[in-house]
Amino acid sequence: MKCPISALSLLAATVIASATLVCAQAPDAGNAPGGAPQAGLEVATFASGCFWCTESDFDKVAGVKETISGFMGGQTPHPTYDQVSTGGTGHAEALQLKYDPKVVSYQQLLDYYWRHVDLLDGGGQFCDRGDQYRPVIFAHTPEQRKLALDSKAALEASKRFNEPIAVQIVDAGAFTPADDYHQNYHETNPLKYRYYRYGCGRDARLEKLWGAEAATH
Repeated sequence: MKCPISALSLLAATVIASATLVCAQAPDAGNAPGGAPQAGLEVATFASGCFWCTESDFDKVAGVKETISGFMGGQTPHPTYDQVSTGGTGHAEALQLKYDPKVVSYQQLLDYYWRHVDLLDGGGQFCDRGDQYRPVIFAHTPEQRKLALDSKAALEASKRFNEPIAVQIVDAGAFTPADDYHQNYHETNPLKYRYYRYGCGRDARLEKLWGAEAATH
């Protein structure tokens, strides 16, 4: 099931419904979704499971000017959401973002990404299973690729985790934006989004992986 809305107990639903939604950063005016970045902006693409959550996370980062949910890494040209969700196209749900490197560096985006992904799970993310939910860093330039590889190597060398890091680092390919319904889903469907995120166990797992660091990034 695609980004499923998990069933929750009445108590859990009450807690989620009462939570205050964090306001997300609005996209820059005149920057068409999926188009070339404005002058001075750079592009990065990350996959960390359901793109609703990845988009919500990166919308909170200062210097990120636009976020676009979509698909990357497969063979089918211009895939639809339904096609990707079957796992047959080779694509991963991904988030492409445009950021101001004068405000936030690619290294800082990498550091943020690592703390918002289950870096030990290559078979999906949280409650979403399948190759279409695999964690990936898509590198747009040789510099991005080197920084990503070095960042992953540093995490492995730290021996912080007893399991190997499962995040793939591959060159970026064609990006297909998802339908409008999926863009800014955390804003347009806030209650359903919170039901899904809580029920999927995303934040609980991140806290288990990172402890206090999960709450400060």
